[in-house]
Amino acid sequence: MGKRDKVSNKAQELKGKAKERVGEMTDDKRKEAEGKADKVKGNIKQAGEKVKDAFKD
Repeated sequence: MGKRDKVSNKAQELKGKAKERVGEMTDDKRKEAEGKADKVKGNIKQAGEKVKDAFKD
């Protein structure tokens, strides 16, 4: 299940980057903020997965 979570977290991060870009290009501050939030959530989840992996070994 770890690899699936990692892929999902990376996808969330990339989705956030895309949403942030769209917000910047369209001057939509709300969409830009949502994108940043998605990106941060994905990064935090990835960090959590790395911590779990460190304690597995």
